[in-house]
Amino acid sequence: MTSPEPHGASLENTLHHGGSGTTPAARHHAGHQSWSIADHAAAVAELLQPMRSPERTEMLPLQEALGRGLVEDVRAPISLPPFANSQMDGYAVRSADVPDGGAGLRVMPAVPAGARPAALESGMAAPIMTGAMLPDGADAVVPIERAVPDRFLPHAGLGTEATVWLPPATPGTFVREAGSDVRAGETALAAGTFLGPAQLGLLAALGIPEVAVHRAVTVLLVTTGDEVVQPGQALPAGKIYDSNGTLLEAAMKQAGMEVRRAGIATDDPEALRQLLRSEGAGVDLIVTTGGVSKGAYEVVRQAMADQPADFLHVAMQPGGPQGIGTFEGRPFLGFPGNPVSCLVSFEMFLRPVLAGLFGAPAPRLPLRARLSQPLTSPENKHQVRRGTLGPDGTVALQGGESSHLMHALAGSNVLVHVPAGVGALAAGEEVEVWML
Repeated sequence: MTSPEPHGASLENTLHHGGSGTTPAARHHAGHQSWSIADHAAAVAELLQPMRSPERTEMLPLQEALGRGLVEDVRAPISLPPFANSQMDGYAVRSADVPDGGAGLRVMPAVPAGARPAALESGMAAPIMTGAMLPDGADAVVPIERAVPDRFLPHAGLGTEATVWLPPATPGTFVREAGSDVRAGETALAAGTFLGPAQLGLLAALGIPEVAVHRAVTVLLVTTGDEVVQPGQALPAGKIYDSNGTLLEAAMKQAGMEVRRAGIATDDPEALRQLLRSEGAGVDLIVTTGGVSKGAYEVVRQAMADQPADFLHVAMQPGGPQGIGTFEGRPFLGFPGNPVSCLVSFEMFLRPVLAGLFGAPAPRLPLRARLSQPLTSPENKHQVRRGTLGPDGTVALQGGESSHLMHALAGSNVLVHVPAGVGALAAGEEVEVWML
């Protein structure tokens, strides 16, 4: 089968903006037992949409706004640069004074950065430093290394008749015009922009000390299962260490969420309900791992039996079983219990939806890469494999399809996407990958 072709927007971009146009609830209640990834992402976005409210915004100083998303457009209060300035150390000149062949010009007092210079007189050159304001009348800068002599004269500006020979210069040469970066009144940053170092630096350059941002999403994270014990404890026969809690907490914190851990819940539905009730007060979202499939001891399904929550299957491998709804009015997402499945669920549904609603975290960077080896995939599902993207643009798959392969996940730097409808790909064919 041939490689899937890109269809305009990437998968990540589709999820970031809320999925397909189909109403997920309508699809589910109409009898669809298996949703597409886009449909489930849209359902998650619909569930979390009420959190996008004025009550969940705050003003923060720039030093505390890293990793947040902008609430509204920020318009530039000043132009950048605010004045025409020199791009180089050199001489500010009138281009008409240095015609073809160059000319010798008398030297005016030097212009340091931060000073307001006198107007440039005809037939003269002003020594100027990088970033210094261009004198009125000057329209070009000649770099010092092109001057003769190619150094600033120590007596320049002291009333002597020092001269310097300069080559021809066209208007605008090595001049940063006022507003060449952004003009006053223009949109400097759009609502929903993720605030990284560059964005915060721009706001600082505009003289803006604080900014309106969305509050960080607080989440109660609960891992479930009688078979799970905390790392550091003895490991009885038949038990496994809890990796999901650490895995998801780290992913959530990296995405800017505030995480509250509630330990490991047993397979007692009533005990889980009490835990969610007591620990979930004040959080924005409840996320559980495990207990959402169709087995006999699916504690999350049992605990949610009287709540408006759906347990369904998404056409995705791994991470097909999913839970979504509310617990006593609080948004709830139930991820599968296998560690790779729960992380893929976070990356496919929660992370891109948060980015779309609140501008944070930053969206994953989707790229096209060529497979270094063949693969097979169930044609009725979207498969998410783990891989390592090399400097030559090829991606090597790590581990197999199984959702328990933590060592393979730890050795990966991308998620590899194989869309539904594709059963096999040969080495050298293209796939979409997301940088982790």
